[in-house]
Amino acid sequence: MSSPTGAGALDTSPLADGLIAILRGRSATHLDSVIDTLVDAGVRTLEVTLNTPDALGALRRATDRLGDRVLIGAGTVRTTSQAHDAVAAGARFLVSPHTDPEIGQVAHASSADWLPGAFTATEVASAWAAGATAVKLFPARLGGPRYLRDLREPLDDIPIVPTGGVDADSVADWFAAGAAAVGAGGPLLGDALATGDLAALRARAETMVDAVRRAKK
Repeated sequence: MSSPTGAGALDTSPLADGLIAILRGRSATHLDSVIDTLVDAGVRTLEVTLNTPDALGALRRATDRLGDRVLIGAGTVRTTSQAHDAVAAGARFLVSPHTDPEIGQVAHASSADWLPGAFTATEVASAWAAGATAVKLFPARLGGPRYLRDLREPLDDIPIVPTGGVDADSVADWFAAGAAAVGAGGPLLGDALATGDLAALRARAETMVDAVRRAKK
């Protein structure tokens, strides 16, 4: 995992590929097939939110089924109990909508990366000081890429991952503004978790992967 000093994992970092796919749904029916489709389309880093039914089971199964093909983590981690459960299920990184240093302590003790949520400059700096691997800018759509660029002016040593409203059309703007990676949920997943429409999901995923690859060059 990484640390406030900037040292840490390279190929095992959730930031490595520049894209974190966020799976959040009301049904677990298509969860495994959606994960497999994303990985087959080139998405390597996946976040399963804990308010998705059978999230912990999906983490375990994906770890067993896909092994090193995927770096899988847990999202919407709001308590230390959830953090412990997620790590036990195989989560390699923990993402929260807020910053709770105790969740960070669980991540550190488990050699998992920690991406807490923040929005203001004070919140971002506090999350970094608490030991974040990177800081999740949420909800990113409220400020857009220009807001991220402004944040990065004084906080240029802190890796920031905008999440919320990021789509293939805006990826280049986010990276140009200084994003270390992007988190993509609804615009990437569409209705795949509800309907099982894997063909459309694969097309969106391939488009997003290509957009991120081009934006990072």
